[in-house]
Amino acid sequence: MFYETFLLIGVLSLAFILPHLLLGLVLKTTVPGILLWSHVFVVLLAYFAWLWKRNGQTLAMQTWKIKLVAADRKPLTNRQILLRYFLAWPSLLLCGLGILWALVDRDRQFLHDRLAGTRLIRIQ
Repeated sequence: MFYETFLLIGVLSLAFILPHLLLGLVLKTTVPGILLWSHVFVVLLAYFAWLWKRNGQTLAMQTWKIKLVAADRKPLTNRQILLRYFLAWPSLLLCGLGILWALVDRDRQFLHDRLAGTRLIRIQ
């Protein structure tokens, strides 16, 4: 997750900070806060959904040889991808409780993976 955060800083810099900075410089205005957060949410959704659908891995997951698959090891459905993404937010924002869930889960899965019907596996 730490490595993924560094990659996301780059993604957000290109897809979020740069356009809004230019908007502010050219038009001398800022976008309301809720729209800024919505933009971050959509940019991150596009990043994760595209990479998870493509091969089940983000760039950080490729480095650490981790892959996201359906619980039955079949390819991920769009529903599972969206559900995992939306459930990961409260999982992280509530003091990481959904992440800590892996400490007590029988398969060491995060709570949002358990609820979305997905799982992280190691690959060779």
